[in-house]
Amino acid sequence: MISPRQLEERELRRKRILEGALEVFHKKGLEGATMDEIANEAGFGKATLYYYFTSKEEVFCAIMEKGWKPLWEEIEGIIHEQDVSAHDLFLDALSKVVKIILQDQNLYRFLFTAPKAITNMPENLQTWRTYQNRLYGSLKGLLEEGMIKSEFPQTDAELLFRAIGGLFHGILFLGSEDKNVSRDDIENLLNQFLTSPKTSQKS
Repeated sequence: MISPRQLEERELRRKRILEGALEVFHKKGLEGATMDEIANEAGFGKATLYYYFTSKEEVFCAIMEKGWKPLWEEIEGIIHEQDVSAHDLFLDALSKVVKIILQDQNLYRFLFTAPKAITNMPENLQTWRTYQNRLYGSLKGLLEEGMIKSEFPQTDAELLFRAIGGLFHGILFLGSEDKNVSRDDIENLLNQFLTSPKTSQKS
């Protein structure tokens, strides 16, 4: 029977492997990386690496899930809150997402750019896409709901979502590592994009 201490040690080894692999993927990309390089960067032998992962693709997907899963879990509890406007729910969700991203910018720089380089990745390994799709789908759903209620501008929700995503990517990753983005910062930013003509006329 595995003791709690052994389980903890296994988790620590797995964490070190993912951290080492992230550095290798940053430098070499998925195609250029090898299991030898991942093992060396993590400080383990290949036997230990293969105990946890059978391929670099599996390691890659574990890193992706490590990032996308907590983002989804962080907003899952708030997106169905009652008596809260879609605008405020969207703002609350983005605030939570930003908070998590700022805690590990190195990981999320990789997450937000890596999918473009994925080719011939077995779908059964891409479990992280479930969390990514739920996150994106929920945020776009809030935009669409807000448009119906004239809280957001009447436009294509997909295009608006991409525009907001691109802007946030720049704010989070083009500045200093110790950048702090408050909820007020996010609200001020969103007001530049998400104030509908109807709302502007009322103010």
